[in-house]
Amino acid sequence: MDEKTAVETLTPIADLQSIKSTGTNPAAPQERKSWKERVAFLKDRNFWKVFFLGQVLSLCITGTNVVTTKLSNDYGVAAPTTQTFLVYACLAIVYNSYAIYKRGIRGWLLQFWRRGIFYFILGFVDVEGNYFVVKSFQYTSMLSAMLLDCWSTPVCMILSFLFLKVRYRWVQYLGVFIALCGLGMLVASDVITGRNYAAADAVKGDLFCLLGATLYGISNVSEEFLARKHPLYEVIGMFTFFATFINLVQLMILERNEFSSLVGQPEAVGMIVVYTVCMFVLYSLAPVMFRLGSAVLYNLSILTSDFYGLIFGLGLFGYSVTVMYPFAYVIIIIGIAIYHIFPAPVPVMGSFDKETAEAERRQLFGLPANDVEQQQHVIEEGTTFDESPKSEYASRQ
Repeated sequence: MDEKTAVETLTPIADLQSIKSTGTNPAAPQERKSWKERVAFLKDRNFWKVFFLGQVLSLCITGTNVVTTKLSNDYGVAAPTTQTFLVYACLAIVYNSYAIYKRGIRGWLLQFWRRGIFYFILGFVDVEGNYFVVKSFQYTSMLSAMLLDCWSTPVCMILSFLFLKVRYRWVQYLGVFIALCGLGMLVASDVITGRNYAAADAVKGDLFCLLGATLYGISNVSEEFLARKHPLYEVIGMFTFFATFINLVQLMILERNEFSSLVGQPEAVGMIVVYTVCMFVLYSLAPVMFRLGSAVLYNLSILTSDFYGLIFGLGLFGYSVTVMYPFAYVIIIIGIAIYHIFPAPVPVMGSFDKETAEAERRQLFGLPANDVEQQQHVIEEGTTFDESPKSEYASRQ
């Protein structure tokens, strides 16, 4: 018996499949990696892409928070549904127009027919998540709202574990915990400097924030799932299409009188335009982040938005700085880096590539899955073996 036969005899079938696919035997003792090998991700281009993309998204969120604060404090405008309506409308117009350009009217309508219900649910969840989180700040303290809003990160991890079959290492959990500790330092610094305010109805506000954070987590994981299976122009365009109408109905019911507060205040209208630009960039890049990283990593990255908010607040709102802020920022970044010590876990479905795109296109238009099935389909429709090569040669000419 040669060596190869002996290995196959003693090794289970599952392990043989692992050996053939990876070239390593999982039963063999694993060599411990040095710290130099563990931090090798710092030389990885993908890590830095994800890192800087996450900070761009964090800055976008900072911009929306600053604009919302200015609208409330300086112009007396407090209308979360009114603000987001223009965002959803612009996204729907731009990305659905591009989808029609790429796939034609028939392909665009097929998206509605085959997957419209999923995008309707996603749009509804996203609209209500935005509404409840913003609304919670009117009832609970800023300290409670910021801490409870972080609930979206563990929600993403739980949902990714259950539905996307993502399996995390203990290092990933540690990285999330450290990043959340950094955010806790930021909140504690706000309390020390007196930036926190009393709660008008703490129970109601806390429940609103927990509900909104949960909806955020559901929305992020659902969008990641769809972004890994379908083109981004379809995902963004379809769910914002439904979100626009859901938002409009909610606006007419809850905020009909808020339009009057914008009359005669062109500066406030300009603020809403800035808010729309920030949110447009955020919603356009977030699915890219989901593909390169994950919904969990997205939520980790945007924890730094409070630090950036302080920088803007120094000049706009007279905020003061404590020593804890720069340390907290560094701790959040360390948490994100620790999350990457081991390769970031990827859902079992993988990422969106050319093969996935082609399979998705064929499935959408009801075409055979591959060329062999295409040829068989043509034969079954009455084309002879002699006719097929001739027509192919003629088309090439």
